[in-house]
Amino acid sequence: MGNRIIAVIAFHGISPFHLSIPGMIFGEDRSAGGVPRFDVRVCAAEPGPLSTSAGITLSTRYGLEELRRADTIIVPTWRDPEETPPAPLLDALRAAKARGACLVGLCLGSFVLAAAGMLEGRPATTHWLAAESFARRHPKVRLNREVLYVDDGNLLTSAGAAAGIDCCLHLLRKWCGAQVAGYVARRMVVPLHRQGGQAQYIEHPLPEPADGGERLSRVLEWAQRNIDKPLGLDVLARRARMSRRTFTRQFRQVTGTTAGQWLLNHRLASAQRLLETTDRRIEVIAADTGFGSAVSLRQHFRTAFGISPSAYRQGFRGR
Repeated sequence: MGNRIIAVIAFHGISPFHLSIPGMIFGEDRSAGGVPRFDVRVCAAEPGPLSTSAGITLSTRYGLEELRRADTIIVPTWRDPEETPPAPLLDALRAAKARGACLVGLCLGSFVLAAAGMLEGRPATTHWLAAESFARRHPKVRLNREVLYVDDGNLLTSAGAAAGIDCCLHLLRKWCGAQVAGYVARRMVVPLHRQGGQAQYIEHPLPEPADGGERLSRVLEWAQRNIDKPLGLDVLARRARMSRRTFTRQFRQVTGTTAGQWLLNHRLASAQRLLETTDRRIEVIAADTGFGSAVSLRQHFRTAFGISPSAYRQGFRGR
């Protein structure tokens, strides 16, 4: 079986940054790190040479006919939420979907998939600035405005530019596992922990510390190293040498969430990594991540991701 063919759609007015995201993740030779080779092909949706938003001109070797051979098709963005994409592009995407190709709409690229009628009744997301326009133009799509990306099987959509990186790293992790995706993420100097799952659990990075935030950040680093222990609001407040009330207020200012939710997020993220990279039993993982019991881990995991820990592990090991 040959390399997976990934077609990336280009058009007049495209942003070179958006166009480069799939190439950075799938097009580089990283075989030294165990990353498989992908065949990335930029395909022009309109007659070229193509203009870009950066003032440079783009020529491609491929046109829409190449979509007939692609395993995955990525629409990296779209030039105008209010503009209906060209009919030949929409027809080519429909044909690709009918034969089982995976389709990805990054940022405003979700408008293109929606215009092709692929997202009706299905969950999707797009850039938050265009969410109102998307909801108005495509009311039958189950738009989720809060998430970085949505994985709905063979249809994926993402929010703005950086979320396109998250979405592509998620695809790489889905196909090749956590070790390969982590290798690529480290070389791109981007955080792998921003990725979500089918239920779109998102772990938000901490902002720059405000007044008193440096002390709080040290406590959170300590908590991550001791995530298997019975931590809670009182334990963290004592560690920070703050009153419960002061700690609660500063915690929300710095992290944007509660201590309980922050702990749950990190425990779930730790459980994900252990399920992907180890053969430890569910009971052991539950203890190692502070859930205490397999029952508790399964309940929280299914609530967050819509899937059981065993099924989550099987999905990665199966690949």
